[in-house]
Amino acid sequence: MRKILAPLMIVAFLGLGSFGCTNMSRTQQGAVSGGAIGAGVGAGFGLLTGGSLVTGALVGGALGAVGGGLYGDSKEKK
Repeated sequence: MRKILAPLMIVAFLGLGSFGCTNMSRTQQGAVSGGAIGAGVGAGFGLLTGGSLVTGALVGGALGAVGGGLYGDSKEKK
């Protein structure tokens, strides 16, 4: 139970930080939201697999920020 609860709390906490992005473009909002979600998911995978939480969060955050930025950019161009 504890192994599942911790990643869910991390994702929920990081997701709350993306609500303050009202003056940002869609690209910036996507990058911030994607980075926060990716960091939470990466840390969760690190916790569940016995790997490093920090490495998982850094890799997940970087990939999430890039993916979210690209997604926000494509929405902004439409």
